[in-house]
Amino acid sequence: MTMEDTLTAGDTASGATPSRWRTELIETLRLAWPIALTQLGQIAMMTTDLALLGRLGDHVVAASALGHTVLFAVFVLGMGLVSAVAPLAAQAFGARDPRMVRRALRVGLWAATLFGIPLSAVGLFGQEILMALGQTEEAATLAARYLLGLIWCLVPAWWFIALRGFMGAVNRPEPGLWITLAAIPANAGLAYSLIYGAFGLPRLDLLGAGIATTTVNLGMCAAAIWVCYAMRPFRKFQVMGRVWRPDWPLFRKLLVIGAPISGIFALEYGIFAAAGLMMGWISVTALAAHQIALQIASIMFMVPFGISMAATVRVGHAVGRRDSAGTRSAGFVAIWLGVIFMFAMTLLVIATREMLPILFLGSVTSENAPTAILAATLMVVGASFFICDGVQSIAAGALRGLNDTRVPLLFSFICFWLIGFSACYALGFTLKYGALGVWIGLSLSVIIYAVMLVARFHILTSRGYMPEVPGAAH
Repeated sequence: MTMEDTLTAGDTASGATPSRWRTELIETLRLAWPIALTQLGQIAMMTTDLALLGRLGDHVVAASALGHTVLFAVFVLGMGLVSAVAPLAAQAFGARDPRMVRRALRVGLWAATLFGIPLSAVGLFGQEILMALGQTEEAATLAARYLLGLIWCLVPAWWFIALRGFMGAVNRPEPGLWITLAAIPANAGLAYSLIYGAFGLPRLDLLGAGIATTTVNLGMCAAAIWVCYAMRPFRKFQVMGRVWRPDWPLFRKLLVIGAPISGIFALEYGIFAAAGLMMGWISVTALAAHQIALQIASIMFMVPFGISMAATVRVGHAVGRRDSAGTRSAGFVAIWLGVIFMFAMTLLVIATREMLPILFLGSVTSENAPTAILAATLMVVGASFFICDGVQSIAAGALRGLNDTRVPLLFSFICFWLIGFSACYALGFTLKYGALGVWIGLSLSVIIYAVMLVARFHILTSRGYMPEVPGAAH
């Protein structure tokens, strides 16, 4: 089936034409490229930290992986809530309701603050959590040192996501990119200085990397607030106006949409966290190789994740206009963009799989050679996983534009835990395929999830489904 066939099947009655999906392709690309580059900038900062820490040894790489496991287990809970700002604001923008756009951002900022302050305390118990999950005392101690500086980035990072969602919803995502691009060298310089004790700063190793990340996230949040408050076209929305005023009806709406998104992120990230823990049970080499291969996968994933955010906005705009054909074309154009990009990137990764681990290990020595070899092998095993992970992310983003989050939550539980976790454990330990078996299990779960989400979006849009858009009652 071609792209045109997919987009036009079932749409004739609702007015879809070839010119519609060509226009949609142009608009999606225009919106997606700065969002995707912003996502790459975010992962570039994490990759920089990992590369700097990698010079301290495999055991530090493994500890940083465990630290990120704890952080993101908490981070995804709030990330889903603030991600609901984008569909709500986009639908309001499509319906030409600027007051609702502002209200959507306001409740997102409230959610980030109310949930972020208590959840930040989790990082103070990182060592106890990791040791309870079967990690060694040395690895848990190092990871806890990393978390002590890192965990405080939660609230500013969530605020930045909400502010970016607002920027994208009004078709101006570029400032988020400029802020992120400025943050990359700032993070690299500060992380290097605090990790190694350069330029008169104390040598703090893992703690320094965490402090650098938190400091840079605070700066990014402050810059985004200023942009949205002072620059055109954002200032006309008066985003900080009445920011302290409670808006419980829309806050409840945000929770209805965002809580399942948080659940999806938690279940999805949870299976990868569980895989990381399984790798820790196998060996330090397996855990370090898994982290390197997963970091490369994460770099690739940032582009389709950016496209998924564009899909949420484009579908949300069509919902605001009450344009059922537009919702369908917006979603499928984005899905096909993701397929094409991830296929090309997967071929590139496979071709360069033996060189990529060197970026994280500095050089291949007799000590880290097993890590480099295993990481290269995992990248080959994950070829189908890479492509389908991009597809599922974009399909989920398109469904968020329809406010459809509860059924995908059920799908994620089935695919990631009933199927994926069982397959990872059975292949990795029962059948004794080790790290390769764990990655095969991950690939299986992602493939099935992608198929189910695309089918869900196809069924809803072919029926002309259109969610209710909240009115501007305040």
